[in-house]
Amino acid sequence: MFSGASALNLDAKGRIAMPTRYRELLRANHEGKLVVTVDIQSACLLIYPLNEWLVIADKLQKLSDTQPQERAVKRLLLGYAQECELDGNGRILVTPPLRKYAALDKKLMLVGQLNKFELWDEQLWQQQLDDSLALIRTEGITASDRLADFSL
Repeated sequence: MFSGASALNLDAKGRIAMPTRYRELLRANHEGKLVVTVDIQSACLLIYPLNEWLVIADKLQKLSDTQPQERAVKRLLLGYAQECELDGNGRILVTPPLRKYAALDKKLMLVGQLNKFELWDEQLWQQQLDDSLALIRTEGITASDRLADFSL
């Protein structure tokens, strides 16, 4: 399970180094294989260990090719999906189309989301944090029944 936010740098070749604390887990449980794709609700990328991606792929396979919204979701998630493997230094390549989609520059944030990671441009991540705090302050933490256990 992945949690926490880590500041990363994108190198000149478009690679990021996964934080050391995740590398052994990714290699042991997922053979170092990952899938990077777009987030269709936020301006960030999603990085799934291969086993977790297979769960998503199974769900995508069940979506219709004739329903426009379902087809659009499949087209985006599968069309951008890029398989990669941790290299000897724990790095993965983020392809130019993926970098463009998420407006990734040099300074990035990798955010653990239990079964996957989000990869954000550092400035967009800060804006997302600000927006999330504003939403919680405006709507309250208990706006959803599922959030009731998180109220302090």
